[in-house]
Amino acid sequence: MQATTVANNADTDALRKLNDDYIHAVRTSDARRFREILAEDFLNTNPDGSLLDKAGFLEQIARPLALSNFEAHDVRIRVLGDAAIIHGRTSYTKPDGQAASGRYTDIWVRSDGRWLAVAAQVSRG
Repeated sequence: MQATTVANNADTDALRKLNDDYIHAVRTSDARRFREILAEDFLNTNPDGSLLDKAGFLEQIARPLALSNFEAHDVRIRVLGDAAIIHGRTSYTKPDGQAASGRYTDIWVRSDGRWLAVAAQVSRG
């Protein structure tokens, strides 16, 4: 079964900007920005399989990122009515200097005219 994706440019543009904000907030440990764009019931699956609620994620993100050169690539945005899925690949440098990559999937829901992230899953290589 293939989902029908219907999106207007405004939705796609807004979600692309939010994805850019999300990546920048990870890079800069900006918990304040995450407070603004995460739903109250947000859940994040970490690369180690642990599951964090919004408070736990904000606590985790407030710590300085141990990775450097963190960038997003190959971002795909799928809008499905009032829900959207963003898939992307990341590249970064580990603390030991090795280049590495990962993937992420973020789920967004439009609520009262605003897009909010409700879930995320991250994998790292």
